[in-house]
Amino acid sequence: MTTHHESVDVLAIGAHPDDVELGCGGLLAKLSSEGKRIAILDLTRGELSTRGTPDERHAESEHAAAILGLCARENAGLPDGGLSNTPEQRLAVIPFIRRFRPKVVLTLMTPDRHPDHEAAHYLGRDACFLSGLMRIDTGQEPFRPERIYYFHPYLDAAASPFGIVDISGFFPKKLASIGAHKTQFYNPDDRSAGTYISSLEFWESIEHRARFWGRRIGVCHGEALYSEGPVSLSTLPGL
Repeated sequence: MTTHHESVDVLAIGAHPDDVELGCGGLLAKLSSEGKRIAILDLTRGELSTRGTPDERHAESEHAAAILGLCARENAGLPDGGLSNTPEQRLAVIPFIRRFRPKVVLTLMTPDRHPDHEAAHYLGRDACFLSGLMRIDTGQEPFRPERIYYFHPYLDAAASPFGIVDISGFFPKKLASIGAHKTQFYNPDDRSAGTYISSLEFWESIEHRARFWGRRIGVCHGEALYSEGPVSLSTLPGL
């Protein structure tokens, strides 16, 4: 999609196309509807996926971006199945952080059975810190985001979240953005090899999970967010 060089409010970083939609697509749709500038950085093209080619996945990602109302979506071109928190890969991510200058970064939470998800957590976190160091030269001004929050694409193995976002009015957009990745998820007409996430059970679990988190805060649908430290409050929520 056409990208803009202006700063964004939120940069969401996923290991693969569709990670962000699964983990926080409802939140991004909600923020976009409020006029916030949202961008996604996919670290890989998902080239090891059992279903779908990199070109197909790129087209699906563009469709999902339009559904969510993103101002930009980029791909770092790092190796699928080979993400690692190394100086070389951090240097590939830092230019995107410096270009978008996000107020908030959202990226993957640990623990996660997928090695790329685990690596993306530490890679995104450390790239955000190092992006603020002047002596790392990318030809851009140093920049460090103020906040990093984390999400799980489809696992809930982490400790309790620091908060749950009410996405009740935006769950249909979340689901549509996930469904835009049509090579990856449930499609009864697709006769290619089945995977865990292409099963009907997984597709139904997306809403079950959103309803689970929603019930925790007394709403219909929710998304959980995590933090590695305390989150500041300017007042008591609920007042």
